[in-house]
Amino acid sequence: MSADPLHGKTLEMILVFLVDFYGWEKLGSLIRINCFTDNPSISSSLKFLRKTDWARKKVEDLYIKSMEPLK
Repeated sequence: MSADPLHGKTLEMILVFLVDFYGWEKLGSLIRINCFTDNPSISSSLKFLRKTDWARKKVEDLYIKSMEPLK
């Protein structure tokens, strides 16, 4: 088993988890990017996150932080 909490997780899986866990409104307040606040959707967010490394890192970091209490 990998020590990397992102091992085997796709960006889409991570994003769906975060949207289910927080909802778009809370997610948009935690990570201030327009694709979470202005007419959000999984597909538009994925498109943005796949080409924007700093935003993807914020999403991955929030996912890791969000998983800690669930262990």
